[in-house]
Amino acid sequence: MSIERARIALNGPTMGTRWSALFYAEPSVDPDPIRVALQAAVEEVDGQMSTWKPDSDLMRLNAAPVGDWVAFPSRLGHVLRLGLEIGRASDGAFDIGMGDAVAAWGFGPEAAAPDGIRAAMKAPRRAAHEVLEFDDDHVRKSAPTALDLNGIAKGYGVDRLAETLRDHGIDHALVGIDGEMRATGLRPDFEPWTIAVEAPDTERRTPHSILALQDAAVATSGDYRHWVEVQGRRLSHTMDPRRGAPLIVPPASVTVVASSCAEADAWATAFMVLGPERGAALARKHGLDALFLLRDDNDNARGVGVGRLFSEEPAAMTPSEGR
Repeated sequence: MSIERARIALNGPTMGTRWSALFYAEPSVDPDPIRVALQAAVEEVDGQMSTWKPDSDLMRLNAAPVGDWVAFPSRLGHVLRLGLEIGRASDGAFDIGMGDAVAAWGFGPEAAAPDGIRAAMKAPRRAAHEVLEFDDDHVRKSAPTALDLNGIAKGYGVDRLAETLRDHGIDHALVGIDGEMRATGLRPDFEPWTIAVEAPDTERRTPHSILALQDAAVATSGDYRHWVEVQGRRLSHTMDPRRGAPLIVPPASVTVVASSCAEADAWATAFMVLGPERGAALARKHGLDALFLLRDDNDNARGVGVGRLFSEEPAAMTPSEGR
């Protein structure tokens, strides 16, 4: 005799937004300890990797003099190394050393600062993967750099949610932070989890298409949620590492599916920087599924898909009703 499982939906605050977890469990399962563990997991990530918390481990590393070895916790080390790996693989399109530009343009705790913007755009730049050195559980900077993990930490937070549920014996779930999601296993009806790919609409949240996921993660980077307006022009929060400034003509959004949400998060940023042609070529090289949404002259979005999910098997991604 099978036992009807209860639907459990949990959520809480993190990183200026909210995390969520959806899974099904036997009615006897108490969700409160699971909620506490999930909240602790994302708070640990935020406490180690936030640029909004002056006492975070990342900000401690940023404040350290060039050449000094600094001890770091293992989770931060994992994300730093992954960020540098994707930085190398993308030839610097994803660069965790853009903290000065992010802050100067007003995408950190402080408002945009014209002097900081000029300094960020004039500063000689070396990619973070060229200036960070590791020795077991210590790291040092060989040249000045301001580290910022906003393009990967949220995705890693999603991965930690999934890992925490697994620690509690939950192997089938859908977890997320804002628009970054990770699906493990299947729904109770043995179907993949369904996730909306958001339309690049600044006014409202509407789905562009629906994606079916099993044991995979998805992240989207776009120009329609966080921006600054300079001389009447809207500029995306995604930085161009070559200029120390926001991208001028980025795709409307890039959605990436990968095995981990941290990887999907970082690659989505890299492909925003590279654009649809170079980004699609790199996605093919690394075997990644990616969807580039590009605006036409009438502000309508058209998709350029790469990989099995977005091109070779279009049934896996269906247009949302009403669009």
